[in-house]
Amino acid sequence: MTQPPAGGPTGPTDLPPAGSPAQSSPPATGPGAPPPESGYPPYQSPPAPPRKRGALLASLALVVVLLLCAGGGVAAFLTLRNTEAGEGAPDPSVAVDDFLTAVYQDRDAAKAAGLVCTAARDQDKIRAKVAEVEEYVSTYQNPRFRWDTPTVDNETGDRATVTTTVTVTTADEKIADQDLRFTVIRKTGWWVCEVA
Repeated sequence: MTQPPAGGPTGPTDLPPAGSPAQSSPPATGPGAPPPESGYPPYQSPPAPPRKRGALLASLALVVVLLLCAGGGVAAFLTLRNTEAGEGAPDPSVAVDDFLTAVYQDRDAAKAAGLVCTAARDQDKIRAKVAEVEEYVSTYQNPRFRWDTPTVDNETGDRATVTTTVTVTTADEKIADQDLRFTVIRKTGWWVCEVA
């Protein structure tokens, strides 16, 4: 057997002498001491996810579109609220004749309201006028209402003034006349807007 060199380990169970560079000192513990090495790499937090700018921009775009739609809806309502539903009469005198027929002969407030422009359409006033005519009918003997063909006195663009005289005749030969003046406007046709 060969002899090991002097000063070196003599076998697998021999430890190197104290103070040699191969021996390590016990780990330091306590506050301020570095953490012990575990053989694993130190823990690192995962990288922050990339910012989702696309989702943010899409959300902002959606909000802007909704605001524009809502604003457009309000603008459309304000623009169209004074438009008339239906066609209206073909000329001013026909508009007045149809209105007088609805009030004095048919005594139909809903029909009369359908012949009045939106700005002047007051259901209560129209019903009151029809009720007045019905009261007249119930008070006097068989009253008949007639009127001259409505005459267009002045027409400028989309506005006209129409006049006529309504005559009431009762069975006991009582007669009453009422001169009426109408302001009629044209939108989708001619509509009664004012009676004086």
